[in-house]
Amino acid sequence: MDLIDRIQSAQKEAMKAKDMGRLSTVRMILAAVKDREIAQRTAGAELGEADVLALLGKMVKQRQESAKVYQEGGRPELAEKELAEIKVIEDFLPKALSAEEVEAAVAAAIAEVGAQSIKDMGRVMGVLKAKYTGQMDFGAVGALIKARLG
Repeated sequence: MDLIDRIQSAQKEAMKAKDMGRLSTVRMILAAVKDREIAQRTAGAELGEADVLALLGKMVKQRQESAKVYQEGGRPELAEKELAEIKVIEDFLPKALSAEEVEAAVAAAIAEVGAQSIKDMGRVMGVLKAKYTGQMDFGAVGALIKARLG
């Protein structure tokens, strides 16, 4: 079962269970996927699973930032809502890699590309994004690659 099918079946399950919090989050995911699909279609491209994973990763990051802002602003109930949405979105993402697995993946990507300097960082990131979309934080990985190549 592909990712979009899993999301759609989760919507049906949430409807049957009358889980309104999960249902609203799953509907939001499907709406974002549909928007991206339409944008891709107008550009003449198909929406792939990697695109959906990247979209879900972006949604998680947005909600983490919002939760942080809400906590700092003294709105814990809104922060809790954002954190609950993160949990639902993460159900559709692959398991995140541990720090050791990220280190190993970065080392393997550097070796695969034959990276020698910081100028090769884009090629290394390209390899990692192709293989590990949704499984690692590429912001943190960028710093790790700079440390290795810099």
